[in-house]
Amino acid sequence: MTKPVFDDEFKQGVVDYANQHPEESKVSIAKSFGIADSTIHKWIKDANKNSNKIESRGSGNFSSDEAKEIARLRKELKDTQDALEVLKKQSRKKSKRKPIRNRMKYMDHQK
Repeated sequence: MTKPVFDDEFKQGVVDYANQHPEESKVSIAKSFGIADSTIHKWIKDANKNSNKIESRGSGNFSSDEAKEIARLRKELKDTQDALEVLKKQSRKKSKRKPIRNRMKYMDHQK
């Protein structure tokens, strides 16, 4: 199940609605917009920090483009290290096996 992605315009609309209708509970507003109540609380909190404006930088909401690039490179490095570890394990397993000829001799000897 994938996490739903909401654009800034939708988020801003929900926050504006919540601010214009303080008598309505955040839970009922969340239900009417089809989002989790924890999500609306986060959006309102984030908007309050930024003069009631929703501003995001895309996936991950990094503080800068540089931070986003660093995170991407770290993930790429981790994926590469994981792939290398898998290859090393496969290599070790192959080196421990006896060559096929030796196994065939053993099988012939058993008959």
